[in-house]
Amino acid sequence: MMIATKSTDDEIQIASPSLADSEGKLVENLTHFGNALRRAGLPVGSRQVIDAVRAVSISGFTSRDDFFWILCSCFISRKEHAAVFEQIFRLYWRDPRFMERMMALLVPMMRGVQEDRPAEAAARRAADALLADFAPPPPSVETDSDDVEIGIDASGTATFGERLRTLDFEQMTNQEMAEAKKIIARLVIDIKPLRSRRKRMHPRGHFPDWRATMRQAAKGEIKDIARRDHRIRWPSLVVLCDISGSMSIYSRTILRFLHAVANRQGVGWSRVHAFTFGTQLTNITRHLQHRDADQALAAAGAESPDWEGGTRIGECLRSFNVNWSRRVMGQGSISLLISDGLEGGDTSLLSLEMQRLNLSSRRLIWINPLLRWDGFLPKARGVREMLPHVDCFRSGHNIVSLEALANAITNINDSGEKVRLMASLHH
Repeated sequence: MMIATKSTDDEIQIASPSLADSEGKLVENLTHFGNALRRAGLPVGSRQVIDAVRAVSISGFTSRDDFFWILCSCFISRKEHAAVFEQIFRLYWRDPRFMERMMALLVPMMRGVQEDRPAEAAARRAADALLADFAPPPPSVETDSDDVEIGIDASGTATFGERLRTLDFEQMTNQEMAEAKKIIARLVIDIKPLRSRRKRMHPRGHFPDWRATMRQAAKGEIKDIARRDHRIRWPSLVVLCDISGSMSIYSRTILRFLHAVANRQGVGWSRVHAFTFGTQLTNITRHLQHRDADQALAAAGAESPDWEGGTRIGECLRSFNVNWSRRVMGQGSISLLISDGLEGGDTSLLSLEMQRLNLSSRRLIWINPLLRWDGFLPKARGVREMLPHVDCFRSGHNIVSLEALANAITNINDSGEKVRLMASLHH
């Protein structure tokens, strides 16, 4: 099928002796390659395929690296697409055993004696997109036949929904991510109202209102003693989301969860404020008001020029504490900090600003996807400086962790993994 095969480390050979003789195959294979990229989520159309055919026809097949970068310049328009493109390119053009590798990625339960390696980022999406061309048609089932043979009994295996809830967001295929988005949109945070120290008139209040009672007495006979009770108010939710390169997939998914929270009727948040930060702080609160989640995230990404850039957590937190804290951090506000804690700036500033953020919040919850690894320890300097100033430390890498996050927001006694990790710091 493929006209380009791996022969040496530096060259890609063509089966046909001249490009003109293989032009039809070139168009066919680049078209299939573009279809695989589109199925993997990249915005690839006929224009990109035509540009790739023209570019390869002009430059020819000189070396593997040149061929890679020519196609990269034609098919990639955003930095976050590079990982998926690289995986599909490797499987489609370079690896002679790409079918076996794709099947191994999509059937993780079938293991041999070989060493078990974790899947690379975007590898499963690339395999899912490429296998669409080779998937066999579904077998026809005769409903009136009594002889039904069961090839594989999967009655004891986990269902798709159960496996999806524990699957890492970064290792999901396009279909799995689409199903995960539906589940995330239905997650509910049962937030409880706060009792204010101020009181208001209430017919069944716990406190007598003597002033109101005396005003009634001045007008005539007292029928009942006026009563008061505490006012009820709803807390605000303030979200600070790290959008650096290492947090891209998780940030987008958690922001989708927060979009569902902000737009769900009947949830008692006073207001949901959202900020993104990488090398600078950006307020994206108004974008979360879009009813469509994809439109909201696209607008937020366009508003944030440092998406998938570097990280200066301390400076961004300082910008929030100085410019925004008094405006959005009302009494009883709950703060969510979404970051891996890998600071690229001054860690002493980070510790000070984390302390200020904690003092301004009724509850500060840190969501760190690095916690998904077994045996995670706070060895990074940024993590060590941030950890003492949070009330709860949780992961946010799959649907189960987001469900636990919803419970942690409402349960003031939930500290997550903070106690264990603080004990490791002292030892």
